[in-house]
Amino acid sequence: MTKETVTEDLAHANIAQALAAAQAEMGKALKQSQNPHFRSKYADLGNVMDACLPALNKHGIAVVQPYHETEFGKYVVTKFIFGSDVLECPIPLILGKNDMQGLGSAITYARRYGLMSLAGIAPEDDDGNAAAADVKKAPERNLSWAETIIAELPDGATEFQKAEAVSDAICASFKRKKTTGELSNEWDRRLKLIQNIEGRFPDLHGKIVDAYENRVMAVSGDDA
Repeated sequence: MTKETVTEDLAHANIAQALAAAQAEMGKALKQSQNPHFRSKYADLGNVMDACLPALNKHGIAVVQPYHETEFGKYVVTKFIFGSDVLECPIPLILGKNDMQGLGSAITYARRYGLMSLAGIAPEDDDGNAAAADVKKAPERNLSWAETIIAELPDGATEFQKAEAVSDAICASFKRKKTTGELSNEWDRRLKLIQNIEGRFPDLHGKIVDAYENRVMAVSGDDA
């Protein structure tokens, strides 16, 4: 890094200033990849990176795009890091095929759109319809209990909102049990979800525990 670049980076007080300076220097995401489905060109991940990474890095912004998988789904989080400042954009993965090729394509798609979203580059969405068509053609699979609940949420639901919806459903399931034995079995059935929520959202976990204990007291009183 040159002395001129270091001086320029130090002039930015926060990530907002650094990003604004980088955006002023970004080029367009050129459509250089061919979409065989629609016989048209689009800007692939490499084109998007070429358009924004040089300017972002010049102004001290690092870019990482880790893959995450939890009980609430798969997603890629694009992060812009400037010192201690971090901007994030999670993109859920929708697989057209339930194999490694399908996962790889979904990750690439999520990385491209996460990067465009944070950088402020207008998306070249020529291949969006193709991606949607691939999903529609995908064979149906049995959704897990949690996935069925999450599927009812609006598009763009946050990880907390997904966890909250599952937590509420777990609490509701306790209310339907009429004996301590049924409650214990229900707790065991949802234990993996409960443990996942405990590690990520302690307040929601406390809500689940309270609902369970309150129901245990209620059915114990009925049994007496």
